[in-house]
This record gives sequence, C-alpha cells and structure tokens, in this order.
Amino acid sequence: MIRIVKMTFEPERVQDFLTIFEASKEKIRAREGCQHLELWQDQKHENVFFTYSIWEGPEFLEMYRQSELFTNVWRDTKALFAEKAKAWSVEKKIVVE
Repeated sequence: MIRIVKMTFEPERVQDFLTIFEASKEKIRAREGCQHLELWQDQKHENVFFTYSIWEGPEFLEMYRQSELFTNVWRDTKALFAEKAKAWSVEKKIVVE
C-alpha cells in the first residue's frame, strides 16, 4: 500500500518542518510494516511537501497512526500548516519501465 500525504506549510515554518522530519524519519521508517519513506518538495511552491511511503498493508499504517510517535510528530507538524493536509492511500496497478 502506498500512502501519499500533501502538506502545505506557512512559508516561514518550512525549516521547522524539515527539522521535525529529519529527527523522526528513521523512527518512522523503522516502524513495523514500513518498507519505504520519501519526502518530496513541490518545484513551484517551496512550502508544499509530500510524503511518499510504502506499507505492507493498511493495518501497519493504522498501527503507526495509533502510535505515540505519530501522535507527537503529527501534532508538531500540523501546527505549522498553512492549510489542511490531504492524504491518499493507493496501490500500483501498472508499472511501465
């Protein structure tokens, strides 16, 4: 399962978010069921970021979402938002290489 989360930050809070992500990325990646984690930044809007993560299944994402780690990271992250985050859970259907 792929999880994509779009986050738009107040421009002056971007560095605060990057500090939070840097401090928590290895802990998130080490969570049971988390197979991959990336942070993307929009090319035109420097205050827009996306997390791209791959989970063994929705139950592993849910276990992470119920964890103290998620509670703390999300609380601190959403305090920096300029607008509400958007999230999608998707799966690959076709890969062309």
